[in-house]
Amino acid sequence: MGIYPQIAILCIFFTLTWAKRPNIVFIITDDQDQRLGSLDYMPLLKKHITDQGTRYKSHYCTIAICCPSRVSLWTGKAAHNTNVTDVVPPYGGYPKFVEQRLNTNYLPIWLQESGYNTYYTGKLFNSHSVLNYNDPVPGGWTGSDFLLDPYTYQYYNASMSRNGAAPVSYEGQYSNDLIATKVYGFLEDAIDDVEDKPFFLVAAPIGPHANVDFEMGFSSAVSAPRHAHLFNGYKIPRMKNFNPDTPSGVNWIARLPKLNETEIAYNDDFQRTRLQALQSVDEMVEGIVERLEAASLLDNTYIIYTSDNGYHISQHRLHPGKSCGFEEDINIPLIIRGPGVDPKKILKAVTSHTDLAPTIMKIAVGDHGLNHDFDGSPIPLTETSVGKKEHVNVEYWGRAFPEGAYGLPPIEFDIQGGIPLGYVNNTYKALRLIGEGYNLYYSVWCTNEKELYDLENDPDQLRNLASPQQRPIAPNEPLLLKRQKFEVIDRLDALLLVLKSCKGTTCIDPWRVLHPRGDVDSLSVALKPKFDRFYQAQPKVSFTKCEMGYLVESEGPQIASIYGGATFGSPQTGLGSQRVIGRSENGDQYYGKSRWSDWT
Repeated sequence: MGIYPQIAILCIFFTLTWAKRPNIVFIITDDQDQRLGSLDYMPLLKKHITDQGTRYKSHYCTIAICCPSRVSLWTGKAAHNTNVTDVVPPYGGYPKFVEQRLNTNYLPIWLQESGYNTYYTGKLFNSHSVLNYNDPVPGGWTGSDFLLDPYTYQYYNASMSRNGAAPVSYEGQYSNDLIATKVYGFLEDAIDDVEDKPFFLVAAPIGPHANVDFEMGFSSAVSAPRHAHLFNGYKIPRMKNFNPDTPSGVNWIARLPKLNETEIAYNDDFQRTRLQALQSVDEMVEGIVERLEAASLLDNTYIIYTSDNGYHISQHRLHPGKSCGFEEDINIPLIIRGPGVDPKKILKAVTSHTDLAPTIMKIAVGDHGLNHDFDGSPIPLTETSVGKKEHVNVEYWGRAFPEGAYGLPPIEFDIQGGIPLGYVNNTYKALRLIGEGYNLYYSVWCTNEKELYDLENDPDQLRNLASPQQRPIAPNEPLLLKRQKFEVIDRLDALLLVLKSCKGTTCIDPWRVLHPRGDVDSLSVALKPKFDRFYQAQPKVSFTKCEMGYLVESEGPQIASIYGGATFGSPQTGLGSQRVIGRSENGDQYYGKSRWSDWT
């Protein structure tokens, strides 16, 4: 056989292989809760996605606010590495995304480079507006139709830019239905070209976000007329943390007054409208699945369903909103169906939004797609592939803002020029840790207050084990994981010290930063008594100032000490110049580090 027939055979082989690559549909809602049961009100999602795929019960956003969370999702990087930490400039929004040069270095760009057609319709980022819609046009999309501020959250007054063209007003059309129609159109385009290229399609409706008119403020979500009669008499689940008699949390949350009956009734109705607004999203899910099935593409398509962040409403006495570290705000829906994904499964795998970009790249091009310095790792798609990851890094900067008719202006509310700007000093670093026998949340606020919740025994996060009143160091102190609470806190604080400034592999495997030999890979191992002095001597997470954005000089110690045995620090390790700062009880040494670049 000559060389030309061989080349022809190879071309045919690669063409067939290319054509078989899976398509990916990504559906992202806005502010959808998981803890309050919103998924239970979406029967079509259950029928087509949940019952045909896998639900991840321990999935988390890493920052509980729209734009920064979406940037982390599309880049696979923590917010402290994107430095997009707010919804508006100077610390966030679309202009900050562009300023950080992320518009040419995020998921759709990589997928296009890998041979995919890419489509997006709906909300991309906050502060992407009728004034800057083409300055520049968001990169990486074969076809796009973006909702634009200041009309993004107006359910009957959307303004959109298609493929970078001048904004078009859709006043009078219901936003979620408008997005569904445009999704179906892009899906038709993708199907027409699927023999040549697989596709990645994003549907990003605003439901169930509150309606926002920047002159009138926040108000309840709005449903399509066909759903306005639903769920009469609905009440928010009355869990233990629903408007508790005793204040919970720290900082401004601990000083919130108890909600009155009028506020509670308002919140019940507010949440009911959110569920109503999700019904059109539910119908869109079915519309997408039916069209994929009609095109004989459903079996070769992954469908991923999630939200940018969660939502609280009456828990911990909070008015409607997000931006806190409680489970209601950070534990969010993630459901995946597709080739090889187990149906009707609930996985306990600990996953986060920084894992989604690497997951999609691995689905699209295999391990070759993981060369983008991700702070996350691919999500296991089957029960047998679940690894040992137990941590999620959570962070937030700036203000918290209550949504709705009440809560303005409460005590300690920041008001400038008569304009309410939010609860100040809502900056914190936090850690979720879920492993065999433990389920913990630990945080340090910019006020240097701390929280520790044992969610195995306190799932509603009402008893802060790190508060001075509940942390006596005494022989009869109640044990946590068979250790004194302060000994557990020492470990959690050290792990948070790594994660709050991590990058790349140090975000994925933070225990190895502390124990480079790899002999510690979980909290249960780190709790061995021989490590007590090492963790006690660690620099502690702290702040010198509450800032509105990520300013590292205000965020206290950045570098953790590292642990090693008697021979650790030899030239073979590459750490021979490190300074010994102490020894454990069994004689092992631990070392101080002077530069972040030494171990990233």
